[in-house]
Amino acid sequence: MTKHNAFTFQKLAKLTFLGFALLCFISMAKQEKPVLYIIGDSTVQNSDGNGKNEYWGWGSLLKAYLDTNRIAIENHAKAGTSTRTFILDGRWDKILAELKKGDFVIMQFGHNDHSGVDDPKDQRGTLLGAGDSTRVIISRRTNQEEIVHTYGWYLQKFITEAKAKGAIPITCSLVPRNKWKNGGVVVEAAYPKWTEEIAKKNNTYYINLNSIVASKWKTLGTVEVKTFFPVDGTHTNLKGAQLNAAAVVEGLKGLKSCPLNLYLKENK
Repeated sequence: MTKHNAFTFQKLAKLTFLGFALLCFISMAKQEKPVLYIIGDSTVQNSDGNGKNEYWGWGSLLKAYLDTNRIAIENHAKAGTSTRTFILDGRWDKILAELKKGDFVIMQFGHNDHSGVDDPKDQRGTLLGAGDSTRVIISRRTNQEEIVHTYGWYLQKFITEAKAKGAIPITCSLVPRNKWKNGGVVVEAAYPKWTEEIAKKNNTYYINLNSIVASKWKTLGTVEVKTFFPVDGTHTNLKGAQLNAAAVVEGLKGLKSCPLNLYLKENK
């Protein structure tokens, strides 16, 4: 073999290898699993999902219902967050940087959105409603002006930006607190109503967790439900979170056209 032929062979071999590597990369990209991103507050994930102090959120338990060979799950919910602070803390931008076509974003907020909007101690609340109302405050984070929007406005932002990435948003109402009156669960009306309003406006999937969970609690009764809450009436233990996770799946199955159902385990 001449030097010229040897050089040509080596060059050809190198090009063949690079071509094969490129094909493998393209194939792997095509086979990349979709990701389910979960966002919310402590009722969705508490103490980083490790059950510390008996607290569990339902997002930490969805894995049991999904075929993780075909879909990945990332729970970004964080205790103490509202729709507003989930954005201000940079948690949403972190997800957006990775979000791709075919992914899912399931969201549940509300428990902290009713907190203080501009008080010195706690600035995590949002304005009531699903409209376009705003309020200008001085942020204790930056000492600069901040425009605070309604609960619905922030939900709209999640939905719009998720769709822009080609992802599929799924909105959930907040789960109920352990409050009873006249033998029935006190079902939160406002936040589920606003969540549903924004979902309908955007032709987005909606699960009324408040109603589904409350219905299950009514069957179980106050004594049994009380065992779900080790300290207060908001944060569930493992048993309570399992019930909430099952309610999420029940709600999903009720959304017949939702593609996330394709990844549910058949026996769940």
